[in-house]
Amino acid sequence: MNEQYQHRARKRFGQNFLHDAGVIDRILRAIRARAGERLLEIGPGQGALTEGILGSGAQLDVVELDKDLVPILSHKFGHLENFNLHQGDALKFDFGRLQAAPRTLRVVGNLPYNISTPLIFHLLKNASVIQDMHFMLQKEVVERMAAGPGGGDWGRLSIMVQYHCRVEHLFNVGPGAFNPPPKVDSAIVRLVPHETLPYPAKDHRLLERVVREAFNQRRKTLRNTLKALLDAPAIEAAGVDGSLRPEQLDLAAFVRLADQLFEQAPPSVLD
Repeated sequence: MNEQYQHRARKRFGQNFLHDAGVIDRILRAIRARAGERLLEIGPGQGALTEGILGSGAQLDVVELDKDLVPILSHKFGHLENFNLHQGDALKFDFGRLQAAPRTLRVVGNLPYNISTPLIFHLLKNASVIQDMHFMLQKEVVERMAAGPGGGDWGRLSIMVQYHCRVEHLFNVGPGAFNPPPKVDSAIVRLVPHETLPYPAKDHRLLERVVREAFNQRRKTLRNTLKALLDAPAIEAAGVDGSLRPEQLDLAAFVRLADQLFEQAPPSVLD
């Protein structure tokens, strides 16, 4: 790389740049971008995935927070008609500015570990325009996303992601694929928003509230963790055993609890 366009990974941005050509190729094959598609890449870094996506002929918008990477990306790809760069924070990015039709936007990224969970929740709020998402994340985060009820990985992230999406843990990536190498293993996950929600809640904000309250003290029973929202008879009316711990409930049970709260809750419960 030209000396003028060299860049050192920065800890404050959680940067670990992907450099393993075999891993890059495997990710690109999983994404399978095609001409005419609309993709958004979050945190392109030095463009490891960007180049391959642009080579497919797809239209690519990228969002990069690090101002020092902007000239590097512009130098590499700015001459291409299918490349559009947005400098800014992906957590605050307005998806409306892309003017994407419903279920057409494909989102990809090697997400910084320090913001991966809030960023996923931000993306879920825009699930109606998204066709699918492919992310490099900390392996532990992907395992939590893909988890089922009954284990320690099942929690708020698992439930809210699976409420909106089908989750596929595709493959793992070791630290050596990055520069600098992270201290944890990584994994590639595919998230596909449901065309029809399998368990639609009457108010998804109440579902979020119930799940958050339930897992705030995950070792306690639901009767205790949810007592500020639902009393024991209300939990039973939702067809749920209040003596269970939150990790023992499936998604459908949490939706029933949220719907029970909807039936009895004053508007202030969302404040």
